Amino acid sequence: MEDMLKCARLFKEDLYKQLARIGKALSSDKRLEMLNVLSQGPKTVEKLAGCTDMNMANVSRHLQILLDAKLVKFTKKGTYAIYSLADPEIIDFLGSLWKISEKQLPDIGKMKEDFLNNLDDIHTLTMDEVMEKLRSEDIVLVDLRPQEEYDMGHIQGAISMPMENLDVLMNELPKHTEIVAYCRGPLCVYSALAAQKLQSEGFRAFRMEEGFNEWQEHFEVH
Repeated sequence: MEDMLKCARLFKEDLYKQLARIGKALSSDKRLEMLNVLSQGPKTVEKLAGCTDMNMANVSRHLQILLDAKLVKFTKKGTYAIYSLADPEIIDFLGSLWKISEKQLPDIGKMKEDFLNNLDDIHTLTMDEVMEKLRSEDIVLVDLRPQEEYDMGHIQGAISMPMENLDVLMNELPKHTEIVAYCRGPLCVYSALAAQKLQSEGFRAFRMEEGFNEWQEHFEVH
């Protein structure tokens, strides 16, 4: 019996060591940011560097750790390596991590509140409120992500208006219709910044905190 218990203990220790590989990979804020960016669609090292404000050497180093933990994978396209999440379930995992962190860490709520309080009278709509307005055709829904992320998947009825092109493209929006902006989800602040910019230009604009992934999960459940 003693040998059996020892064997069971060693087996359990080995399992926890495997689980710790995921924990190690998630122990970097930059790697978490990279996973969030990849949840929107595949990216090259160059694209990831641009999205995360890192140089390519640092991105490559972080990618190697994520590869070791089997959280990302890559394919070759000519001389480029295209990275993506290793499994769609990682998107759900990241969503759960955010919900737990927001619930357990009061600093997150305070940071969000402080950021929004520095903006002028920005109103946030829930996903259900946005859906209701879409059904009644009361709004124009604007997707602020890069064009390639929009092309990978977007909320039905949304139009592509990348944040970097907002100043030019917003001239095509109707002034008599409400505008709702969304970006990559709760960790992206572009929707708030875009709503403020649009309001300053005379639009009646709102933000939605959630992005395409959260939208899909919400309306699949409901």
